[in-house]
Amino acid sequence: MKKIKKILKKTSNLIILAMFLGIVVGVIMGEKASYFAPLGQLFMQLIKMLVLPLITVSIISGAASLGNTKSAGKIGITTFVYFMGTTIIAVIIGLILGNIFKPGLGLDILTIKSMFSDEYASRGSTPGFWETVLGIIPVNPFKALIEGNILQILFFSLFLGFGISTLEKSKKEALINIFDYLSEALIWMVEKVIYIAPIGVFGLMADAVGTFGYTTLYLVLKLLLVYILALGLQTFGLYPLLVKIFTEVSPKKFLSKVKKAQIVALSTASSMGTLPVTFEVCEEELDVTNSTTSFVLPLGATINMDGGAIYYALVAMFFAQMFNIDLGIFDYVAIILTATIGSIGQAGVPGPSLLVVAVLLSANIPVVGLPLLFGVDRIFDMLRTAVNVTGDATCAVIVDNLVKDTTDGK
Repeated sequence: MKKIKKILKKTSNLIILAMFLGIVVGVIMGEKASYFAPLGQLFMQLIKMLVLPLITVSIISGAASLGNTKSAGKIGITTFVYFMGTTIIAVIIGLILGNIFKPGLGLDILTIKSMFSDEYASRGSTPGFWETVLGIIPVNPFKALIEGNILQILFFSLFLGFGISTLEKSKKEALINIFDYLSEALIWMVEKVIYIAPIGVFGLMADAVGTFGYTTLYLVLKLLLVYILALGLQTFGLYPLLVKIFTEVSPKKFLSKVKKAQIVALSTASSMGTLPVTFEVCEEELDVTNSTTSFVLPLGATINMDGGAIYYALVAMFFAQMFNIDLGIFDYVAIILTATIGSIGQAGVPGPSLLVVAVLLSANIPVVGLPLLFGVDRIFDMLRTAVNVTGDATCAVIVDNLVKDTTDGK
């Protein structure tokens, strides 16, 4: 991780420069900027190639190290409570700001009617309780790896890690060493990929900005501004407050250190793609133990989606206001429950989330206007990913502080 730290110091300014350069090129070239899309795709495919193996190895190693310690249960419970609690708060923030600023008012539906479609109406079903539980357990762990089923990979990796922790000391240490060595090899690969991050970020931004155009962006500008405000409250209000209350880390220091992970998350729109950087920030900059990061961060990259939860709540308010629908208390409860529970298991990779369909249907809000937002989802995705990553780091710092007396060191 120290090598990644050095590389990031060299490339962080280049990444920021590449983002702005990509924006300029996208504005100037318009749709022709898609010529640079393969550069971004190349970078993202390299990242995705490494993410699943890194997650698997990290979780097995972390669970094996924690399994026989008194802190194992405490880490798991604290992590789960944190993720659920902050997600619920995120949804409530979205609903409150949606009611205050009313981003859905003022749009002429007739001007965008041609964009409306019912094609997403059938995609809003959410799995039942037992269907969800059974879906987490892999019939074939190797198939889960091949298909990239993150929840199944998490389940099997945790189970295997805890199983390794029950072995006698010599056998356990031998297996943990193997996974640690594999992790080192994967980190070496990550180091090489990070070198091309500025090129990839340039391609991603040029293609995204060139594709959006000004018309569609103008239609959702008010929603975007309210969304940015909501994310700001979560990122610079709630998270620093939790750090101040539950840890000895200065909120100012925390925000300063986590900035590197936020930049990468913002440019790649991928929680998992940012995972190696989040590891580096937490362990090297914020002194979180490896046993904690190995458990909390991969789990957070999968199920901690506060930025997405805010998005679902605001979009529900947006379309309810656009179609002049008065929401009742039960509608708000449905939105909170669907957005909170549904966020768990949302893949931490770029792309529009169709969970918003389920959120809208839960409150009987029409879904025909969704194409209006899917066209600019990349912008929302970038922003919410930066918040998700910040939440993961906050959780790691808090959990490590709460269990520092019983957790093994690095």
